[in-house]
Amino acid sequence: MAVLEEFYDIVVVGAGHAGCEAALACARLGLETILFTVSVDSIALMPCNPNIGGSSKGHLVRELDALGGEMGKNIDKTFIQSRMLNESKGPAVHSLRAQADKQEYSRQMRKTLENTDHLTIRQAEVSEIITEDIRPNYEKDSLSNKIQKITGVKTVSGAVYHAKAVVLATGTYLRARCIFGDVSNYTGPNGLQAANHLTDSLIAHGIEMFRFKTGTPARVDRRSLDFSKMEEQPGDPEITPFSFSTDPAAIQKNQVSCWLTYTNEKTHEIIRQNLDRSPLFSGVIEGTGPRYCPSIEDKVVKFPDKDRHQIFVEPEGLYTNEMYLSGMSSSLPEDVQHAMYKTVPGLEHVKIVRNAYAIEYDCINSIQLRPTLEFKKIEGLFSGGQFNGSSGYEEAAVQGFMAGVNAAMKVLKRKPYVLDRSQAYIGVLIDDLVTKENHEPYRMMTSRAEYRLLLRQDNADLRLRSIGHEIGLVSDEEYAKTLDKEKQIEKEIFRLEHTVVGTGPVVQNFLEKHSSTPLKSGLSLAELVKRPELDYFMLSELDENRPKLAKNIAEQVDINIKYDGYIRRQKQQVEQFKKLENKKLNINFDYRQIKGLRLEAAQKLNQYRPESVGQASRIAGVSPADISVLLVYFEKMANSTN
Repeated sequence: MAVLEEFYDIVVVGAGHAGCEAALACARLGLETILFTVSVDSIALMPCNPNIGGSSKGHLVRELDALGGEMGKNIDKTFIQSRMLNESKGPAVHSLRAQADKQEYSRQMRKTLENTDHLTIRQAEVSEIITEDIRPNYEKDSLSNKIQKITGVKTVSGAVYHAKAVVLATGTYLRARCIFGDVSNYTGPNGLQAANHLTDSLIAHGIEMFRFKTGTPARVDRRSLDFSKMEEQPGDPEITPFSFSTDPAAIQKNQVSCWLTYTNEKTHEIIRQNLDRSPLFSGVIEGTGPRYCPSIEDKVVKFPDKDRHQIFVEPEGLYTNEMYLSGMSSSLPEDVQHAMYKTVPGLEHVKIVRNAYAIEYDCINSIQLRPTLEFKKIEGLFSGGQFNGSSGYEEAAVQGFMAGVNAAMKVLKRKPYVLDRSQAYIGVLIDDLVTKENHEPYRMMTSRAEYRLLLRQDNADLRLRSIGHEIGLVSDEEYAKTLDKEKQIEKEIFRLEHTVVGTGPVVQNFLEKHSSTPLKSGLSLAELVKRPELDYFMLSELDENRPKLAKNIAEQVDINIKYDGYIRRQKQQVEQFKKLENKKLNINFDYRQIKGLRLEAAQKLNQYRPESVGQASRIAGVSPADISVLLVYFEKMANSTN
């Protein structure tokens, strides 16, 4: 029977946040790319809270932007409120967060995709991956260790799309099931079509699958809410863009407010009385949910000592009355949802537009991936986003981007790109996914990054623009701006270090006014900046020759001087980290042959196939003593061959 047959360089399956970034990266690098989605209307959909950024997630978006991704630019076009979180804390944890107009975010991303050269969008469900055997692994008799090569995909209609590389970014759509109470619908988020066939093909190719769960709260009618009983949460008076390419002056605008309210003991009592009707506790839901974003019934059970939980009431867009109840996701029955929401101040007369629900979906065990996000046993098959067992739009987008970049590099026969833990939060995220057993949806947090003072969101361009330029996704013009910014920062720091102020009355009065110790002798402006009670901006009145600098450059000067000692210390730690990262390992080596290596360590190393000693050291079940044995063994091997 005749079927449609087409040829592309790269196939991307799924058009959520991961798929969009993957497809754009590949197409912008000149490769003929086709992007599959179950619904063209769901491109870059925000089925949960329509916001981008937040704690640690803001770091990911700015890093993605520095590398040449699209998410930061798109939220700058479509936000309706913007806030910098954690400003009372140190710069390492400052995180930008913006509420999007849900529909406009999707529309603008679709517009970008549709107007990108070399990119084709196709509405169809991919049902199979197509591979060919290329070589066996070290255990020749084991089917599970056979190495295959991707050659394309097939859709449910039987159409075949040949490709040199494939990126899977299926999100929460694989065999998706939406559940609340006794209601169970086999659909994707927002009632969209689920993808019910691809899982079987993946399992047949030896890919290990997990069943995970996430959830979302009810959407409610704005007109039924009483905001006088809530705390208003306005946006920042001065808006900071996500993208380093966005002119800050161009996005200063009027913003909508979000609102804060709280659950109470009455809410919790209704939930406790109906736990037997919750599919989360009755066993109806089989998937594992996210520990750091639990449902409201989960919170009530796990934190019985808390008498209230925060609920943020946030708009879904400028042209809808739907409001999102952040912090109150649930899978309780419909009648219980109505009862519990109405106990919350300001929601006494609430009208629900869409019920809260949990969603179960298939995803992979991500330890099957290399740090490039390529499957170890299927060459040319890459994976990104929630399909990798992570949660969140931002985590998805950065993985999709890196998977897309590395798929493109493979086709172009260029070196792959792997960011390590000292370079980016993206590196921390991917390293955690491929070296640690994640039995629940993975969420990025600042506490996961060992070098977070170096990996601030404000310096993402200085850290990563050169890599984006090298890849080919940052223009010469944008890169030149970053180099100029770097020079201006260095020049101003040098000037401050060599500008001395004396002990005259103007200086002493200034110090007294700011409760700072008076000077007994001359001191450089840089040394004054380091004082906790002072900063670069405050010292302008003592600094007659100060050049006029852009705000983002002045902030870098202040941070680099004020935290100089801590930054130097972290850089020294990075040097030690790099030594282990630079000791590369053969991914096909059989660790059972190393005498003195514990059995568990050998099994784990054979299972994970680490690419460096550093990666091996982060595998659960591999101890520091095991790493010492490895180092001694490979040093002896190296000496014997010399």
